[in-house]
Amino acid sequence: MEDKISQAIELLNEVIEDTTVPKNIRQICQEAQKKLEEDKPIEIKIDAATQILDDISKDPNIEMFTRTQIWNVVSLLESL
Repeated sequence: MEDKISQAIELLNEVIEDTTVPKNIRQICQEAQKKLEEDKPIEIKIDAATQILDDISKDPNIEMFTRTQIWNVVSLLESL
């Protein structure tokens, strides 16, 4: 389970480091990443990050590639 969370953090890190992604999207992804790194029960971390990412994935101004990356992270987290 921790391996998949590490994988999700790495995927989020790719979005955060992509300078073509708008700053507000990167900041929200960074917030989700911090939620996954918190010292809380795993269910709470996953739920908090998933909610944040689900909200941002509905932003009409987000590029399709970035939206797909975010969906991949959400799918990974939901599989846990």
